[in-house]
Amino acid sequence: MCVPHALGSTITIPLEMLSAANDIIRARRQRHKLIKIELVGIDDEIVELSGGLTMRCAKILKEAGTSDLIFIPGVWGNPRASTSRHHQLQKWLKDQHRAGATLCAVTTGAFFVAATGLLNGKAATTHWRFFDQFHQTYPEIKLQRKRFITCADNIYCTGSVNAVRDIMLHFIEQYFGESTANEISRHFTHELKRSYESFVLSRDQKTTHHDEEIIKLQEWLQENYYHYIQISAVADQFRMSVRSLNRRFRIATNTTPLQYLQDLRIKHAKELLKQSNLVIAEVADKVGYQDASYFTSLFKKLNAVTPNEYRQLVRNKLFVAENNSRSIQ
Repeated sequence: MCVPHALGSTITIPLEMLSAANDIIRARRQRHKLIKIELVGIDDEIVELSGGLTMRCAKILKEAGTSDLIFIPGVWGNPRASTSRHHQLQKWLKDQHRAGATLCAVTTGAFFVAATGLLNGKAATTHWRFFDQFHQTYPEIKLQRKRFITCADNIYCTGSVNAVRDIMLHFIEQYFGESTANEISRHFTHELKRSYESFVLSRDQKTTHHDEEIIKLQEWLQENYYHYIQISAVADQFRMSVRSLNRRFRIATNTTPLQYLQDLRIKHAKELLKQSNLVIAEVADKVGYQDASYFTSLFKKLNAVTPNEYRQLVRNKLFVAENNSRSIQ
C-alpha cells in the first residue's frame, strides 16, 4: 500500500520482486500460481512519496477488498506524527488482519501496525533511529533491538530496507515455491545464501528463536552440511563446550545439533532426488554421507520410502502437475 511521504524503496522492492516472480511463473506456464498485486492509497489514488516522487494507486482503502498479504511502507520523518494523521489506516489494517491477512511492516511502517494494538505483547522491530520513540509510545510491545526481522501472529516487521529482500524471498517461496525464490534471489541479491536473519521467518520452532549464537551456528550448518562435520569441532569453533552447545541448541530449537544437521542433509537430498539424475551414492556424497547404505537406511527410516522410491513418487507428481497446468491454458 502507499502512504504519503513513504520511502519509495519500501514500496518498490516488494512490488518489483513479486512482479518478477509473476513473470517467472508466466514463463513457466504455471498461471494457476499467479497472484494479483494492487497498490492501495489511504484516501487518494495519487500519493506523493519522499523525494517528490508520486505513485498512482489502483484503489483507496474504502474500495479495497480483503487481502492475503499487505505491505505497510516506512515513512520519511517522524513516524509517530504520520501515524496520528491516518487513523482510518489503523482500523483498516486491524479489520484486514482479523479477516486473515498477513501484515508486513517495512521499517517505520511498524508504527502504523503498533497503533492498531495488534502487536501488544508480541515481538516487533523498526528502524534503529526510532527504537526509543517506538518503545516510549508502545511500551507493551516487545521491541527487538537486535533483530532486523520479527514475526508474531502473522505480523512481520523489518528493521532495515535490506532486510526486505530477505522477507520477500520468504514470501515468494511460500506463494511460488523454492525454485522461483531461488531464481528471484539470483536477480535481486548479491548472494544465494539467506541472511541468518531469515531464520526467524520460519514457523518451525527450530528457527523461531532469538539466541543469536545458535542462529549463527545454524547458518554455518546450512552452508557446510555437505562436509564431514564433528559436533565437538563445531563446539570449539563457536567457543562452547559440547555440553553447552547441545543444551543451548536444544533450548532454542527443540532438537540437537546432530538432528538438525541430519534434517538439513535429508532435505537437500530430497531436492537432488527430485531435480537431478544423480545415482544414490552421488546424492549421498553431495549431502555429506560417504556411506550410501547408511544414507539409504536413514532416508527410509525418516521417510518410510527408499531414496529411489521417493524419486519415483515425486517425479510422477511433477509429471501430473505439469500436465494439469498445461491443460488450464
